[in-house]
Order: sequence, then structure tokens, then C-alpha cells
Amino acid sequence: FTFKMFLFQFVNLNSSTFYIAFFLEGRPGAYLRLINRWKLEECHPSGCLIDLCMQMGIIMVLKQTWNNFMELGYPLIQNWWTRRRLRREHGQNAKASFPQWERDYNLQPMNAYGLFDEYLEMILQFGFTTIFVAAFPLAPLLALLNNIIEIRLDAYKFVTQWRRPLPSQAKDIGIWYGILEGIGILSVITNAFVIAVTSDFIPRLVYAYKYGPCAGQGRAGEGCMMGYVNASLSVFRVSDFERRSQPRTNGSELFGEAVKYCRYRDYREPPDSAEPYSYTLQFWHVLAARLAFIIVFEHMVFAIKTLIAYLIPDLPKDLRDRMRREKYLIQEMMYEAELERLQKEKNEKKKKDRAHHKEWP
Repeated sequence: FTFKMFLFQFVNLNSSTFYIAFFLEGRPGAYLRLINRWKLEECHPSGCLIDLCMQMGIIMVLKQTWNNFMELGYPLIQNWWTRRRLRREHGQNAKASFPQWERDYNLQPMNAYGLFDEYLEMILQFGFTTIFVAAFPLAPLLALLNNIIEIRLDAYKFVTQWRRPLPSQAKDIGIWYGILEGIGILSVITNAFVIAVTSDFIPRLVYAYKYGPCAGQGRAGEGCMMGYVNASLSVFRVSDFERRSQPRTNGSELFGEAVKYCRYRDYREPPDSAEPYSYTLQFWHVLAARLAFIIVFEHMVFAIKTLIAYLIPDLPKDLRDRMRREKYLIQEMMYEAELERLQKEKNEKKKKDRAHHKEWP
């Protein structure tokens, strides 16, 4: 149940961010369309990273604010309505006439899944904070501020708005630990793809070392990025637009003459080449560099994670030794108790045998 609920909420809340990060594509003359009819959105001219950053900012600020408001506002309204009903039934001095335990009983009962909802909220926030942190570095800070506020709101809610919940024992956090491990692995992969695919980090490096003024020199210093913008934009002939994608005007109102060509972010051949709008060699170099970066980044992060997990064990050595000693002492006590029980049974059996022999003449 926990895993299914988390999976449902995770897909529901993160589908828009994954869509913006990896699926907002298309080019003039070949736009992505739904059922070959409705044109899908496209990234901002500056890149998909800006759209992803804005989406994450909205989620981390507005969604968390709304959640805190609903968590505290709903029991406040319910308790206000309950007090209003009691005053109507018992008069204006109903609060003074009830003992404290009855006033506490009139508070809102804790939902059967109240603690589950609290865990789910924190796990989803952990996912928002880690999965796209490369696109929105402020996410951990906003999560910290939200948690500081929510600690106080939850304390107020548990003490003044809810009945005292029944305690229950638990060895650990259960399946939530496995979900956190899965989110951690997914966040490494997703951030590697965000840096490699969504951002301009890899294309800029490829241009600096392969196509820029410093190509072949083994360095990327000042002036090596000259001409990068022009190299990252492809040429499109306006007359090649689809009929349903043609612009309403030809640009003569602004430029004095009809616009024949436009530029867009991609690595494609010009319209006058032998294979118009096909991928250039630079595209395949960038793609290979992106895949290499993803593989190296993932393996490096997982190697560091494994090293830290090895250097910092879950249980300190002295605590592990004490647990082993306690286990040994418990086994020794059980062994001694079993020996004592067997010795006692043996003595009782001897007494019965002696009494049985005395009865015979």
C-alpha cells in the first residue's frame, strides 16, 4: 500500500517536471504534435533549463505553502465548527462547563493515515529536492525553511487541534527506507541527464575543444567561446513551414522586407544542403559527449557513495561490539536457565523414584 500510494503521488506530481526536462523538443517544419493534430509546447529560446527552474520554483514555494495551510487550516475550521455547535447546544458557557478531558475529546480525531501522510509529504519533498537539484539549486534551502516552519505547525496541530494519538511501536521506518534509497539512485541518474541533455554544459565544452578558436590546442581559456551562439543555431527556410504552422505575417512590417530565413537551437544542415535539416557531425559529437558524461558522472557518484558508506558504517564499532556482547550474555543466561531447569527436572525425577521404591515392601 505504501509503495503504491507513493508511486501514484510521485508520477502525478513529477510528470510535468520530467516532461519539461526531457520531452519538450521539436523544430520548425517538424513540430511534435499530439495525434498529429495539436502542437506540443516548446522550450524557451534560452533552453529548457529556465522552464524547468521556474516549474521547480512554483512547486517548492506554492505547493508547500498550500500544504501547510491545508494541514493547519482544516482542523482549525473543524474545531471552530464543533465549538460553535456545542455553544448552540449547551449555551455560551459550554467551554467552562466541560472538564479538560471532554474538551480534548471534542478535538479532531487523528486520521488513521495521519502519520502515513506526514511521511509521504516528506518523501515527496525529498524527491523534489534531489531529483532536479541541478536545475534548481535553491530547492534544498526552500525545503529547509519549509521544514522549520512545518515542525512548529505540526507541534501546534498535535497539541491543540488533534486528540492525543495512540502510540504504536515500530522497529524502523519500514519500506520508506527502500523508497528513499530508490529516490537517491534516481536523483543521480536524473541530474546526470539534466546536466548533459537539458543544460548547455556539454555543448559548450564540445565547441570549446573541437570547433572553437582554441580547437586542437588542448585548452579552453578566454576567447575560446567566440562564435558559439552562431554555431549552436541552425538555419531554417520560412517557406518550408508546414501549412498549419506558417506565420501570420512575413516580417515585412518590422524589417521592411519579407523574412526568408530564421534561426533555431539545433545542430542541423541548412536547407540548401544535399540532406536538408539532417543532423550535422557536431550533433553526433555532442551526443557522444553527453552519453560519456552521463556514464562517468553516474559511476563517479555511486563510487563516492559506496566509499562513504564503507567508511561510515550504519553502526559504530563500539556499539556493534556491545550488541554482540549483550547477545552473548543473553545466550549464556538462556543456556544456564535451561541447565537449571534440566537439573531441577532430574532431581524431581529422582525424588519420585525414591518415593516409589519406598512404597514397595
